[in-house]
Amino acid sequence: MARKRETWAYRDDHDEFARTYFRRFGESIVSSVGIGTYLGEPTDAVDDAYREAITTAIDGGCNVIDTAITYRHQRSERAVASALDACQTDRESVLVATKGGFVPFDRTRPEDPHGFIEREYFDPGLIDPDELVRGNCIQPSFIDDQLDRSLENLGLETIDCYYVHNPETQLQSKSADAVYDQLEATFTQLEQRAQNGDIRHYGIASWDCFRVPPTHESYLSVSTVVDRARRAARAADSTATHFRAIQLPFNVQMADAFTVAAHGSPEGPKSALRFAHDAGLSVFTSASLQQGALTEAGAIPDAVDARLAGDTAAKRAINFARSAPGVTSALIGTKSVAHATDAIDAGRFEPMGATAFDETFE
Repeated sequence: MARKRETWAYRDDHDEFARTYFRRFGESIVSSVGIGTYLGEPTDAVDDAYREAITTAIDGGCNVIDTAITYRHQRSERAVASALDACQTDRESVLVATKGGFVPFDRTRPEDPHGFIEREYFDPGLIDPDELVRGNCIQPSFIDDQLDRSLENLGLETIDCYYVHNPETQLQSKSADAVYDQLEATFTQLEQRAQNGDIRHYGIASWDCFRVPPTHESYLSVSTVVDRARRAARAADSTATHFRAIQLPFNVQMADAFTVAAHGSPEGPKSALRFAHDAGLSVFTSASLQQGALTEAGAIPDAVDARLAGDTAAKRAINFARSAPGVTSALIGTKSVAHATDAIDAGRFEPMGATAFDETFE
């Protein structure tokens, strides 16, 4: 797993970046640009491309790698494992995060997906069929099984951050209270896995739930989730909760996580980013380049673009995400060595300061 001494040594070995490029995650320090592994066909050629891009990124100054068991039918996790073996950097210098919550196929989509799910998950009792909602399940037995499979795929003894993947999907058939109850049960299991050394921290990777108003059908409260994690820690006899991170989309065109004050606090409602910042949670942003759309000329509003440092639109868009409060790392999905290198190069430029960032929304 990523360790304090090794990650700080990694920072010292990559001192060519701007002052705030490396940021705290627990006791470790990690790059504020990370590599994601969502996109691409489930082919050997894409596996090879990811392995090369991730290896280049790790050795070049990016020590945050994000994946999920469902990405490319488990191939992305296995490509990360190959990259970790191939790079010159020690494993203990790299933060590896993955997710569980959607039923994954294995390497390819089966001819009979329902039959596969029935044999693999229903029959052994890993999933109660009533708990499967649009391919998503967050019940403890399923998440526990997925964590074991991810450890094997990644070839790791410990996953640094394990996310429950898009739990808001469950709201399509359950009440919010029922989803919070299920999360608390699963968090209790993850607290036990943290005590066993299988994970270091855990969190929630979301799409809608943390950046919509409370009246929205996909809404979940970060403050309630944190409360449930604390209860789970007590139930598991943990000295403190291992809930440490949230992942959500954030970019210059999708700024709801900063602008929508939807999460209760003693000081009043806060945005997801502000709440996370004040609560000491790390935020990892997905869709930081909006799947490449923000690399196009004119995609960033002129008034914002003028405030951002970077010699390409992509670097300026990345630096917008890195400028937001609470953001530990902006994730860039890429399987290209050139694009990975360009994304990391954004870290040679300073992000906006807090005042300048706030002023872009005035």
